[in-house]
Amino acid sequence: MPDEHAATGSAEEAASGGAITRDDVAHLARLSRLALREDELEHLATQLGDIISAVARVQEVAAEDIPPTSHALALTNVFRADELRPGLTPEQALAGAPASEQQRFKVPRILDEEA
Repeated sequence: MPDEHAATGSAEEAASGGAITRDDVAHLARLSRLALREDELEHLATQLGDIISAVARVQEVAAEDIPPTSHALALTNVFRADELRPGLTPEQALAGAPASEQQRFKVPRILDEEA
């Protein structure tokens, strides 16, 4: 009896551009402990085949002389240097607040938790 956890030749063929079969999907579903209906097996085999074909096309385009990038355009740091500048005093910041307590904004309680 073959080991159900062993890699199959058809999975290797699929990774190298071969077609994904309904049996491949059934095997993967069994390993993943997924219960799939027959129509789902056929549908997923088609979808996985399309995905593998798309990846193969992308790999054909990728050239070794093109450096990998994470963005189409070069990114530059848009942050300014930290500089100490004068700010509002607590009294100025709280001057327009409807209520304050201990140099903090006082807001109505919205939860029934005790403080």
